[in-house]
Amino acid sequence: MPALCRDCLTEFESGPRCPACGRPRIVRHDELRNLSIAHMDCDAFYASVEKRENPDLADKPVIIGGGKRGVVSTACYVARIRGVRSAMPMFKALDLCPDAVVLKPRMALYAEVSRQIRGFMEELTPAIEPLSLDEAFLDLTGTERLHGAPPAVMLARLVKRMKDELGVTGSVGLSHNKFLAKIASDLDKPHGFSVIGKAETQAFLRPRPVRMIWGVGQAGQDALERSGIRTFEDLLRWDREGLMVRFGSMGERLWHLARGEDHRRVTRNAPVKSISNETTFHENTMDPDILDGHLWRMSEKVADRAKAKGLAGRVVVLKVKRADFKLITRRHALGDATQMADRIYRTARAMFDQLGAGVSYRLLGTGISELVPAEQADRLGDLLDPQAEKRASAERATDAIRARFGNEAIVKGRSLR
Repeated sequence: MPALCRDCLTEFESGPRCPACGRPRIVRHDELRNLSIAHMDCDAFYASVEKRENPDLADKPVIIGGGKRGVVSTACYVARIRGVRSAMPMFKALDLCPDAVVLKPRMALYAEVSRQIRGFMEELTPAIEPLSLDEAFLDLTGTERLHGAPPAVMLARLVKRMKDELGVTGSVGLSHNKFLAKIASDLDKPHGFSVIGKAETQAFLRPRPVRMIWGVGQAGQDALERSGIRTFEDLLRWDREGLMVRFGSMGERLWHLARGEDHRRVTRNAPVKSISNETTFHENTMDPDILDGHLWRMSEKVADRAKAKGLAGRVVVLKVKRADFKLITRRHALGDATQMADRIYRTARAMFDQLGAGVSYRLLGTGISELVPAEQADRLGDLLDPQAEKRASAERATDAIRARFGNEAIVKGRSLR
């Protein structure tokens, strides 16, 4: 069975230790030299970067996130052993791990390290599909002649270089499609390297829970469970038509994934599906002025990002979390797409008003989805609101002033609330 030492990158036939360096960090698989679709996921990325910056934190539990009323962005593995997880309310994380060092995110620093990792990837293949700052798909098909080594060796070299030069570790999943590569990267964290070959795909998937399917949220999992589908073996009992009747367009995808099939390509410039912004309050609030001010500022941020990307959205989304932790999401389809802060705000505000007054909230967010090119935006106007075009013109003038003199050159009074 082909084997690879992840420390010295020596290739050899099977054995418990590397014949060159004697170390046991070996990855072995019958198809090791033939697979080329990978997913690389940095290990507790933000926390790892902070520990690199401050070696005194090396053995301490570190949580990256907001204040006591915020949520966990990232937790190092020391904190994870105590039960801390991403997106967990901070107060709960501190109950589980009271001695944790809590740090505010430093996104500029993390983005710079991410840029360096991306540079390493670019030296291996142009076929890179980033999913976030700390993870990406890579397609190394056809690169062996260029590098003089199979994809598995180049991936091991990538994560070794990340550790040696940048002080962060990553876990690699290697397989024959994106779906399985993503699953594989989670099998041996942190600093792992896992392989799922073609020959073993069915046997590997059958006993495993369908919650491993990337992109199926809690609501989707609940729907599957109500249908008696808990494992991939359960999913295989359904025919394609039955799944499509039960789950709509998702049924077709489920049928293929149950068989380990995924024909999506690694796409360098994958389309953005939505643009959003949200905030978790330090203290629950029902103050209408505070909530309105936040909603306007978030609408401005969403609009700014949409304009910068040359995009507009056909749907405005509102997201709130009440003090009792109930999460509510509302969507409103527009007559035509928009990238204007005023229109996003007014649509989100109308949905918010429908939720009723006298409710205390801990989270508020808004965004746009069903994105289209900006050329298709704000062409129809609003016959029911004759002042809409004047406000849009004022917003475009404001954008021009800010572009020339800075973001603080002109602000709405509403944004000061």
